[in-house]
Formats: sequence, structure tokens, C-alpha cells
Amino acid sequence: MPELPEVEVTRLSFADRIAGATIESVRMGKPLRWPLGCSQDDLVGQRIDGVRRRGKYLLLDLERGILLLHLGMSGSLSFERCLPPAGVHDHFEMTTSHGQLRLNDPRRFGAAVFAPSEQATVAQKLLGRLGMEPLGPDFDLPRFQTGLKLRKAPIKQVLLAGDLVVGVGNIYASEALFMAGIRPTTSARRISRARAQRLHHAIRLVLARAVERGGSTLRDFSNARGESGHFQLEAMVYGRAGQPCKTCGSPVRTIRQGQRSTFFCGLCQKP
Repeated sequence: MPELPEVEVTRLSFADRIAGATIESVRMGKPLRWPLGCSQDDLVGQRIDGVRRRGKYLLLDLERGILLLHLGMSGSLSFERCLPPAGVHDHFEMTTSHGQLRLNDPRRFGAAVFAPSEQATVAQKLLGRLGMEPLGPDFDLPRFQTGLKLRKAPIKQVLLAGDLVVGVGNIYASEALFMAGIRPTTSARRISRARAQRLHHAIRLVLARAVERGGSTLRDFSNARGESGHFQLEAMVYGRAGQPCKTCGSPVRTIRQGQRSTFFCGLCQKP
């Protein structure tokens, strides 16, 4: 599943190329997770002012409203001057004066949703409960520490929930917890202020490095230029069950938390 770094890498790979373009046509394939929310013709003629990101959503700022794009479980975007004919899994395509933007999503959990503004009900339903942006200036340490103290759940599950800090998905939660030396099963409210500070710092470092490395390509992720990511090659624990920890040499362990695999080192990460 594309996580925050993959979405940010995708944004960076086409945002400057599509900015200022005029929408010439919109084509919808099979239904996605949510309806478009407007007539396809309503988008034609609008200028795309820029592309932002909120959590795992891409926000295309239009002259009148915003278009929210989500990659779902297995989606990817392509943007080129001219793309090949649409395939069976290409469910949203927007032709602009600068090129074609296409969403390929085999499982159709992705979305393309129009909203009149970011304050509109449809946008707030998707964005309103998202937590702090971990790569942004609003990732406030005191607020993060206070939020942890209010949660009984294991810290890994708190990070994945997205209502305290957004976009720290499965791969990067495992990696950040390893960097901070915190076992993923530890109750969030039991984490001391010093350890919370280390985790806050680790989240920033891990996500920033993942963006720098183009995200993680475990199966078929690629950015809007068709380029794969390489962060997975640097993972300290994720996907390394049974292999020696790169720090202490003990075997990396794996458990299931909330139907997701969690990887950690039993010696380096303390409860």
C-alpha cells in the first residue's frame, strides 16, 4: 500500500509539470471507492494551479475547487505528454494542455473526488480527522507527547491510526520504532517524554529519508515518471524476519498487530 513517502514522491514527480495546465477532458473507467462528485464536464476548462499533499491524499488546486486523489491499496499515477491507450485497470484519466494524468488501480480502492473547497463537507469527511503532518512545521513535539499519554493502545497501532500523526504507515512505523528503541507492543501512554522525543525525531528522519530514496517498492509502486523506490534496501527491520539485526546481530522478530506484520528487534527495542 502506498504510504506517505510514496505519495509525496508521486507528487514531486509531476507537480511542477502539471501546474498551470488546463483540463481538456476527463475519462472515468470502472467505479472507484467514491464517486467523482461532479460531472466530468464540470472539470473541463479549469486551470490546475498546483498540487499539494495532505496525509496520503493528493490535492489538485483548481480555479474552482479541488480534486482529491488517493492511491488506495495498489494504485499509482502516471503523467506524460502522451500515454499509451488506457488498460483495464486505468480508472481515471485527465487530459490537460501539459499532458495526461492517469490513475491505475487494479483493486479500485483509490479515489478521485471533487470538492468545491477544502472546507466543503465532502473534503472534510476525508481530511478533517487527519493528524499532524510529520514532515511539516505543525508536527509539534508537546502535542505529540500529550497525544501519546491519552492512548492505551500499543504504540505501533497509535502510529498507524493516523489521528495523532498522519501517514506513518506499516513500513515506516516499524523503522521509526526501531530507530527510537521502542518495542511496538508498548502502550503509548507508558512512553516517557524522553522516549517520545526520540520517536518524534525518528519519524521525521525515517520519512524524510524514504522520500529522498524515492519511497519503497515492495511490489509494483512507481512514481508518475515510472521510477521505482529504493528505501526498502535500507530497512533495518521491516521485511527482515529471522535475519540478524544490523545493530546487535540477534534475529529480527515479527508479530501480527491489527492484521499487519510488525518487525522489531527484541534486544534493541525495549518495552
